[in-house]
Amino acid sequence: MKTKRIAAFILCVLTLMTGIGVLSACSRRDDAIYVGSKNFTESLIVGEIYAIALEDAGYNVERELNIAGTLVHQSITSGKIDVYPEYTGTALMSYLQMDMITDPAELYATVKAEYASRFGIVWLDQTSINDTNGFAMRRDVAERLGIRTISDMAAHAGELVMASQGEFEEREDGLPGLRKHYNSVFAFKSIVTVDNALKYQVLDSGRADVTPSYSTEGQLSTGKYVYLIDDMNFFPSYYLAPVIRSETLERFAGADDVLNALCPFLTMEAIVRLNARVDIDHEEYEDVARDFYENEVKPNL
Repeated sequence: MKTKRIAAFILCVLTLMTGIGVLSACSRRDDAIYVGSKNFTESLIVGEIYAIALEDAGYNVERELNIAGTLVHQSITSGKIDVYPEYTGTALMSYLQMDMITDPAELYATVKAEYASRFGIVWLDQTSINDTNGFAMRRDVAERLGIRTISDMAAHAGELVMASQGEFEEREDGLPGLRKHYNSVFAFKSIVTVDNALKYQVLDSGRADVTPSYSTEGQLSTGKYVYLIDDMNFFPSYYLAPVIRSETLERFAGADDVLNALCPFLTMEAIVRLNARVDIDHEEYEDVARDFYENEVKPNL
């Protein structure tokens, strides 16, 4: 009898959970575009800009921002969200599981075609934002040693301390790949392991001279660092563009035009500045996005 009661209780719980899932699925509004983003500053800002622009054009919008990177692709393919900002390199290697393509135009054309055929998802216009990997150096050290490129850094590696996040020395798109591509041992004076959030503080303290960095990090707007030129084009491109479900475009005519119109305004200079306002000045990403749209985008559309 006790076993039967437990089984009945479990069945009741499972039924309730299923019901909640059905209710959740049914609660999705048919008259709204669901805008998503990943869970880091840049994606949150751009996702909010998409939402503001669509609302300003007269569309109903629901926000589903701050989705974990491991879940965002599933969110759009399953229909939980309709549109979000994605990166070409991430799409190619993480979601399509294809080999690296170094030419940006070929990369964009490939992910555009593959997403349409595999997922029924459309890549809209690509921005000039390329959130790729690279290195940031303290400006005083870079200028003293005449370092502007990764090749320059390789030549002076023995004089430099690198602040690493721990896995860069092991990844194929980190030091092992760099050594092969640049034909250099990159023998740094030493390597200190630091948390990613603290790497610029470590540079500022003088404990390190150079660190792996993303090209759109807000700290690069301060003028204290030099972002080194990848002169032998090792790191892949990660250009930003809106991805949107094709059925969403069928239901909401003109939404693609609204999002494509944002493209000329979403530049490297702009996104580094906006990221800095959130990550350094501690403004809210919603306020930063709205200020950018109202004062820099809308008056020039």
